[in-house]
Amino acid sequence: EVKCQPPKPHWYERYVQPCVAELLGSTLFIFICCSSVIENVEGTGRLQPALAHGLALGLNIAILGNI
Repeated sequence: EVKCQPPKPHWYERYVQPCVAELLGSTLFIFICCSSVIENVEGTGRLQPALAHGLALGLNIAILGNI
């Protein structure tokens, strides 16, 4: 019985796509995190930046995790 092997992924899918996903994810993460502390009023304390960093990281993993 002969089994067909799946085709090898294209060089774009092996090398370029993961790099672009990493660049896009890092850029999005840094943008959201830096934007969270622009209007850091005294009343928000440390909770707003901490939540923004955590939610941005979760969002990046959910969107770009399976690339």
